Amino acid sequence: MSATPPDDELAGTEQPFVAHLIELRDRLIRAVAGIGLVFGALVLWPGPKHLYDYLALPLVHALPEGSRMIAVGVVSPFLIPIKVTALAAFGVALPWVLYQVWAFVAPGLYRHEKRLVAPLVISSTLLFYLGVAFCYFFVFGKAFPAIQAMAPASVAVSPDIEAYLDFVINMFLAFGVAFEVPIVVIILARMGLVSLEQLRSFRRYFWVVAAAVAGLVTPPDAVSMIALLIPMGLLYEVGIVAAQFFIRHTQAPEEAEDRPAS
Repeated sequence: MSATPPDDELAGTEQPFVAHLIELRDRLIRAVAGIGLVFGALVLWPGPKHLYDYLALPLVHALPEGSRMIAVGVVSPFLIPIKVTALAAFGVALPWVLYQVWAFVAPGLYRHEKRLVAPLVISSTLLFYLGVAFCYFFVFGKAFPAIQAMAPASVAVSPDIEAYLDFVINMFLAFGVAFEVPIVVIILARMGLVSLEQLRSFRRYFWVVAAAVAGLVTPPDAVSMIALLIPMGLLYEVGIVAAQFFIRHTQAPEEAEDRPAS
């Protein structure tokens, strides 16, 4: 007699461990190949140097007239644009990479788990893109002029291209991760680690935490800090609303049966 329940959705889908390793290898190869194809396409057009020029545009516009960025390292003029191209390739190919991850884990998930995981993967990707775009198009345009305005008249402002890339990566990661606040809220509520009532009562403390985080990860200017603080606070409220929907529509069958009785 089999111990597997007759209504188990995953009954008969088990595979040997070696088969899982082979599947994982194939998915990794496809993910890396997708990134490589995008990288090759970006090298051909628009090209690494043009990608870096576009990335540096917000700072270049804020520099004093006649100032330009500099390259301190010997190979920096070649290496830094290649790094930018590689990062751009990964960003563009991220949906393809996440699809490979989803295709690997989806066969082992129940239907209610797929209803939870799939929307979270898609929404977390879109929120990360939104955070990066918000940082580039809004924050940089406001923060760089404010920072340059504070430079003494005796200082020649000529930022190094490698230092600028490191700064941009840190800022993109900070805003991209900060925009994942709704996903964190949804996961905590769905796992039962916190209740919706606790999330609502914590909102005033969250603003304090968000202010501390914004002060740590942004440049020392009020514009950047406020630009990160306000979206985090608003996204926290979005997460509370979205958590109610996910809890209601991603219940396991046994949870749905027990709910009326409770």
